[in-house]
Amino acid sequence: MTKILMKGNEAIGAAAIAAGCRYFFGYPITPQSELPEYMSRHLPGAGGVFVQSESEVSAINMCYGASGAGARVMTGSSSPGIALKQEGISYLAGAELPCVIVNIVRGGPGLGGIQPAQSDYNQATRGGGDGDYKLLVYAPSTVQEMVDLVGEAFDKADLYRNPVMIVGDGMLGQMMEPVEIGRTPAASPIEKPWATTGVATHPGRRNIINSLFLKPEELEAHVKHLFDKYEAMRANEVRVEELGVEGADLVLVAYGTTARIAKSAIAHLADEGIKVGLIRPITLFPFPMGSFATLPERVKDLLVVEMSMGQMIDDVRIANEGRRRIHFVGRTGGMIPTPALIVDAVKSILDGQPGDAPLNAVGPQKGDRR
Repeated sequence: MTKILMKGNEAIGAAAIAAGCRYFFGYPITPQSELPEYMSRHLPGAGGVFVQSESEVSAINMCYGASGAGARVMTGSSSPGIALKQEGISYLAGAELPCVIVNIVRGGPGLGGIQPAQSDYNQATRGGGDGDYKLLVYAPSTVQEMVDLVGEAFDKADLYRNPVMIVGDGMLGQMMEPVEIGRTPAASPIEKPWATTGVATHPGRRNIINSLFLKPEELEAHVKHLFDKYEAMRANEVRVEELGVEGADLVLVAYGTTARIAKSAIAHLADEGIKVGLIRPITLFPFPMGSFATLPERVKDLLVVEMSMGQMIDDVRIANEGRRRIHFVGRTGGMIPTPALIVDAVKSILDGQPGDAPLNAVGPQKGDRR
């Protein structure tokens, strides 16, 4: 199959159409605006509908309506826009409606800046809406992986009747890489007998899409049902890449674009005879807890690398269960870690510096020129 050179945001749109998405509701915001632009040009030609809503709040509620009718639907935005969608995301989760949500993360908080960041980790994995709910969250590190995960996101959203989020960043959304799209909708897409299509699937009984339960015992039972699905995700949907952890002196933990930078640092260190491994979560929820339980005993230190102030550290601490020292190095606000920053941090740790995620490692470091 021929590869096509595409910008990340546009590749998401092409992959979504190939996966059977026929409705996109969104609002332009840098650095993801190419996604709605692509969908506005190409979705009508595939028999679909693109709507530029008057706001992000409108967009997510349009997704609620289209998903409730059984359609494959997507929305996209960047950090503050995703923040505005949080109530609607909670409604989608509560009503058990599948939807794919793309967040091309920029620096924050607030309007912040338009440069790449990973500071929406907590928003994606903890949820910014009300109540007890979870999203299945993918974190691709290449444009091709982002393309592949778009199709999987639609399938898993339908399978679990739950919103799925793809978390990229401004660099991944804007960079161009050769990709193969190649996916077509399944010949027999999953049946949706719950959808409100206007046709009764059970004689004398109407389908109702709802997240309101006025009897507390009914709401409790519903939430427990939702969490049964999330436990199934933990059992079946963990995705992780492990690189060189056997025989490593130290293991990096990084996801998305930052993991690519970490791999460059690992190559530099290998040239100097320093063995460093990598745990790259591909699903941020469910988090790959098992990868930390099976690390070799010789590994005494973990170094978390992020384009944030260290939001993933909490999950690493939970997964680590006190077995190893945890350190942190990163940049934030739209600044990007360099391989040299990671190399210097690794050398300092192996020279005996204290651990447990010292946040003073954030910012420009010695040797931050490479």
